[in-house]
Amino acid sequence: QVQLVESGGGLVQAGGSLRLSCAASGSISTIIVMGWYRQVPGKEREWVAVTHSGGSTNYRDSVKGRFTISRDNAKNTWYLQMNRLNPEDTAVYSCMVQQLSGTVLSTDWGQGTQVTVSS
Repeated sequence: QVQLVESGGGLVQAGGSLRLSCAASGSISTIIVMGWYRQVPGKEREWVAVTHSGGSTNYRDSVKGRFTISRDNAKNTWYLQMNRLNPEDTAVYSCMVQQLSGTVLSTDWGQGTQVTVSS
């Protein structure tokens, strides 16, 4: 099992920036997908950005051009740089990793970090 620890959340004014980090430790095998999701109370969790083992990245439309996902393979850490934040970005952000160990595909999640954007 992989342990994921997020950091970097907080309170920021609209138009500001935050950088989230996700550090992975434990039993790390072949990583297929790494990504960030977010959830607002009362709503379903939604994906924000993902990066695949081949290097491709995907962003949900509402964050394209503002958010950037990146990773440091040597540190087993990935990041979400969030610029030009707006109040609609307020949510608990969680990182996830999907791994392949043999023929078993597993997904692990971090505990989440709160991001609050004030208007």
